[in-house]
Amino acid sequence: MNVNVTLRQLRVLLAVARFRSFTRTGDVVGLTQSAVSHSIRELENELGLRLFDRTTREVALSPSGERLAAALGPLIDELDRVLLSAQSTAEQMKGKVRVATSPTISANLMPACISRCSAEYPDINLVLHDQVQSLVLNSIRSGDVDFGVIVEPGPAPDLICQPIMTEPFCLVCPIDHPLAASPSVAWKALSEYPLVLLDHASGSRQLIDRALALHEVRVHVAQELGHSTTVFQMVSAGIGVGVLPALAIPTPHPHGLVTCELVPASNRTIMLARRKNRSLSPPAGSVWNLIAQVARTRNTQA
Repeated sequence: MNVNVTLRQLRVLLAVARFRSFTRTGDVVGLTQSAVSHSIRELENELGLRLFDRTTREVALSPSGERLAAALGPLIDELDRVLLSAQSTAEQMKGKVRVATSPTISANLMPACISRCSAEYPDINLVLHDQVQSLVLNSIRSGDVDFGVIVEPGPAPDLICQPIMTEPFCLVCPIDHPLAASPSVAWKALSEYPLVLLDHASGSRQLIDRALALHEVRVHVAQELGHSTTVFQMVSAGIGVGVLPALAIPTPHPHGLVTCELVPASNRTIMLARRKNRSLSPPAGSVWNLIAQVARTRNTQA
């Protein structure tokens, strides 16, 4: 049997049971006396029970009404607690979340994160601080941002870091360059050409230098630059060949340039990072998890 009753009717029932008056109940719940009486009558008709014994002086619960009210009271109280908790959670999902990232990550990972955040958490304002990695680390440590998205920083005992994706370093060269003919190029082959690299403010440069040393590349650095777009321009002008992380390479490639896999593969790891002694607010925690999900999806599709 389907019972068609409303939460409002049940609340009115409990209020009448408490105040023993339709008029007093109406004043408390914001209804007219006739609306309260109508609500109780509908409930009685739906349940097929007489819930109140009415006299000219008072309204008293019938035995059936007493049993129903006794059972309903704790249930309605628990429902109110659940609804209040849900409302509190919704209120917590509001506010500004500051996230620091380096330019490559800002340009190629964060747009999807910001778009998804707007869709899933419309009351959270995700504010991006676009900085070189050294400044990103400073912002995290000083508390100027809630957390950062960084390239693996090496030993950092004062930070909590969570890896979210890995990506390889690639060669960028003109389409008519001798190295462009092969889909993969040995690191050692870079000894023959001037290099255009990101400067040491980049989180990738230390990793690139480590790979060059590991593979015994005779390094001739033609230019050191702060942004990957400038590296592309220099390579296009014939200044040298570039080494960049895959995330920095747009699709389609800049006109006249190609990318090749560098072998053996050397990867960099992208991480979420926050201060060890600083807990994230509920909105910041939600954004942290959202960025991790977007990065994992991108990593899987790569």
